[in-house]
Amino acid sequence: MITVIKYNAGNIRSVAFALERLGVEFTITDNHEEIQKADKVIFPGVGEASSTMKYLEEHKLDKVIKELKQPVLGICLGMQLMCSYSEENNTACLGIFDEHVKLFKPVHHEKVPHMGWNSLTLNNGWLDESVSGQYVYFVHSYYVPVTPHTTAITEYILPFSSALKKDNFYAVQFHPEKSSTVGEKVLRSFLNIS
Repeated sequence: MITVIKYNAGNIRSVAFALERLGVEFTITDNHEEIQKADKVIFPGVGEASSTMKYLEEHKLDKVIKELKQPVLGICLGMQLMCSYSEENNTACLGIFDEHVKLFKPVHHEKVPHMGWNSLTLNNGWLDESVSGQYVYFVHSYYVPVTPHTTAITEYILPFSSALKKDNFYAVQFHPEKSSTVGEKVLRSFLNIS
């Protein structure tokens, strides 16, 4: 069973609709035991880092997420919260990835947030090869630099991590649930992990 973690962040319904389109059975829950028993876990997110971390800590979901042994997929804010620190309101995050999340700083009048379609360059790892060079949908003002855990790179102002992997933790900065058929391939790449 796939479990989507329920918490105070947006896009949970969008993720649910995407899973329904794929014909996948899933539950949406904040119940610790159900999350721990799931075959795979999706940690979605749209929102602000510090208030979301506070919510996770108050509900002890931070400890649950860090201790999961099955495949876990963080999406957008979910990916950023898996890192150790975010510049967004100086927030200490989950620390699954060692990386620091940074605010985009325009160089030539670029707009922040980075919003819209942009392409993926696969670095290595878990994503289906067919998504290399394809366009996916982004909405974010903060980014994870390119690191040894980077599995896909996107360019906006500078190269940044559009996907990460460490042990059983996987993450994407973009929204696969809003990225049409390419996003479905990304979700399937995660769902097919054994």
